[in-house]
Amino acid sequence: MTNAATKVPAQQSSPDTGRKDAADSALVTTQGSTSISDVVVQKIAGLATREVSGVHALGGGAARAFSAIRERIPGATASAGQGVSVEVGEKQAAVDLQIVVEYGVSIADLSRSVRRNVITAVERMTGLEVVEVNIHVGDLHLPSDDEGESTDAGRVQ
Repeated sequence: MTNAATKVPAQQSSPDTGRKDAADSALVTTQGSTSISDVVVQKIAGLATREVSGVHALGGGAARAFSAIRERIPGATASAGQGVSVEVGEKQAAVDLQIVVEYGVSIADLSRSVRRNVITAVERMTGLEVVEVNIHVGDLHLPSDDEGESTDAGRVQ
């Protein structure tokens, strides 16, 4: 015996988009809702960006300098969200990245790879729809930049 008051409504699609109503998304159900912090999306996007070959670092010059100092402190860890800013809503997220690119890498190809990796990771892990990933290439890492960091005591050993 079914009571009309306890009947669960069928999933309804919007006529113009064919998508399910907001109440039937992965994060908002009839059994409750899930909210995801900006920091969570920021870290996922940062880690997904670092996975792409050709990305040397994330963040602007000041953020990278601060991170270098923090790495020298015992027990301190680098921030996974450095160089990443996000806006997170109930169903969607937008990501802005500041990256340093390795010299010789095609920036257009790298941008496509980073976007694809970030969108895949964020959507898979959170269920949020990523509406945009904006990438700002703030610097280019040259191979000669690493030469100054060598720890050689002299020319001859």
